Amino acid sequence: MALFPVISNFQYDFVLQLVAVDTENSMDEVAAAAAHHSVGRRVAPQPGKVLRVRRQGSDHFYPRDARLGDTDIKPMESLEFIFCDA
Repeated sequence: MALFPVISNFQYDFVLQLVAVDTENSMDEVAAAAAHHSVGRRVAPQPGKVLRVRRQGSDHFYPRDARLGDTDIKPMESLEFIFCDA
């Protein structure tokens, strides 16, 4: 259990955010932390959609239940947070 900084590149947001998450957080929890800084501020809510996480530039999403500490994500890496159908 350790604090872990990531850069949030949130869909429809024009601001990159530094977000502190925990290595024990699931990808859903990481997405929720990123959403806290964007949704309802510069990004409209998307009811009925889920947030998915992927490395910037990748086509593949991390599994929603994957723990951050079990992935290959490095501190200060830029992650994309994308609204997807449930």
